[in-house]
Amino acid sequence: MAVISVRDLTKKFGKFTALNKVNLELEKGDIYGFIGPNGAGKTTTIRILLGILKASGGKATVFGQDVWKDAVSIHKNLAYVPGDVKLWPNLTGGELIDLFIKLRGSNNKTRRDELIERFQLDPTKKCRTYSKGNRQKVALIAAFASDADLYILDEPTSGLDPLMEQIFQELILEARDQGKTILLSSHILHEVEKLCNKVSIIREGQIIEAGDLKKLRHLTRTRMEVETKRQLEGFDRVKGVHDLYIKDKTVYFQVDSEEINNVIKFISPFEILRLESAPPTLEDLFMRHYRGEAGDL
Repeated sequence: MAVISVRDLTKKFGKFTALNKVNLELEKGDIYGFIGPNGAGKTTTIRILLGILKASGGKATVFGQDVWKDAVSIHKNLAYVPGDVKLWPNLTGGELIDLFIKLRGSNNKTRRDELIERFQLDPTKKCRTYSKGNRQKVALIAAFASDADLYILDEPTSGLDPLMEQIFQELILEARDQGKTILLSSHILHEVEKLCNKVSIIREGQIIEAGDLKKLRHLTRTRMEVETKRQLEGFDRVKGVHDLYIKDKTVYFQVDSEEINNVIKFISPFEILRLESAPPTLEDLFMRHYRGEAGDL
């Protein structure tokens, strides 16, 4: 049974369609990247999964339970971190962490203290004095101090410095190794690429690409730079070659990954002196889908 199952999920606000038949499926142990720019539909999807919004159509379940009807039961095994954490200003960070942990029925002081130390948070300060990054730390500590089976994280590293981002990434991988499932909504592509085994790209309320990250790489183009002994001729007619630029005997181009072998065969007779390539990245895939006709995002 899938931990999260979303089928043809639709959400309308009046005449505006925020989600148009969105499909997602997370299995136990997945770190699932849910990516797209602000306004694409990520947070709306998450709010439906949390039982905060009611879908206009389709079906969504968590742990096999309906996200709207069974929200209270679902939340017993779920931890959520939003991208902009609001805290009670007159409580200290430590008091709030303890409150959140108590509400979840946990009481693991050792884990709590370990996470406070790893995130370098001063738990004695009032929340009104905290920066955005420190407010995120409070929410992350409370989430990972609880023994949840599913973590839903909506832009969770917003406001964190690079060192704290590294701590967050370590916690995600530790949770995966414990058999936990993570839905990570983000627009930080290098973070998703480093952590996630599956991704969905959402654009204007629709999933435009989804699947295993390794398999999706064949959809992106590899950047290559080749220097040959003899001047390369006829290369602009080779299948799969894009954005070709030639300077002297050095050729700069992008190639569809499935055509790399044929491209190398074509170049070889011209005597290769140097060949450099950069593997396809998640950013390449993302930009390919989000680049408009005029090259704008």
